[in-house]
Amino acid sequence: MRERNHLEEIIHNYEALTRDYKDNMDLAALAEEENDTALLAESEKTLTGIADKLRRLELESLLSGEADGNDCFIEIHPGAGGTESQDWASILLRMYMRWAEKGGFRVELVDELAGEEAGIKSATIKVSGHNAYGWAKTESGVHRLVRISPFDSNARRHTSFASVWVYPVVDDTIAIKIDEKDLQIDTMRSGGAGGQHVNKTESAVRITHMPSGIVVKSQTTRSQHKNKEEAMSMLKARLYEQELRAREAKADALNATKTDNAWGHQIRSYVLHPYQMVKDLRTDVETSDTKGVLDGDLEVFMSAALADRVKGKTEMVEER
Repeated sequence: MRERNHLEEIIHNYEALTRDYKDNMDLAALAEEENDTALLAESEKTLTGIADKLRRLELESLLSGEADGNDCFIEIHPGAGGTESQDWASILLRMYMRWAEKGGFRVELVDELAGEEAGIKSATIKVSGHNAYGWAKTESGVHRLVRISPFDSNARRHTSFASVWVYPVVDDTIAIKIDEKDLQIDTMRSGGAGGQHVNKTESAVRITHMPSGIVVKSQTTRSQHKNKEEAMSMLKARLYEQELRAREAKADALNATKTDNAWGHQIRSYVLHPYQMVKDLRTDVETSDTKGVLDGDLEVFMSAALADRVKGKTEMVEER
């Protein structure tokens, strides 16, 4: 049923775009005949919007990876630099939550560990919706920020790093076997703000997968049982993503789990001083609209990275 609904949505979008294109082309022709500049400008603006929608649909048609249609988890960790990097990590967390909301995805904060002075030490969000992983997967890597520090009394320029890791939610069609004896399960009090129940009972669950060293944690709800289910879902997703990366090692130059959270490994730079610029170092796509990017306008970067990845895979097939 999910696949059927998705196919119906594709057909509906195609038919709507075709109809809107024809109507606005007719409107533009009429405006030109009558020399109506206002009507012509309106139809041109609408046609530009149609072109943008078409580009997105075209890119979505390229999302044919094994897990591209799945929901995803996005993990954020600050690099070295204490409060500076922790504040940068919290800015990235807000950026991805805003991106998800703007894209019509559902977003849920699964886990968050606050910094001592400001920002976060780590955070995980779950993004739900069709092609959530397909769109977000190219965001894995190290993100670099250059700005005048709000925490420096001398107003000096600082460089901060934070890593982002995206992995797909494993659904019922994907079998991941986990041996109970390989798990270390710990319970603890929830670290976030909340009522007396949250603070006084050990509802948060942390699971360590001994063979891989993967550690996941959930404190979404006040129920220890539900948090354990969520943590197991995250663990399965991490193990599955690890397997996907192993399969695609030749196609993907980037492996977020093996890069240092510092100089030389960043995928994108966000410069707020002495000029305004966000630049993706893999595709060379850049924009001076730093405010828009930090408010979740990421599609230009995601689209370019997806197109570049598809191009790379096509070239590999042609070489073979």
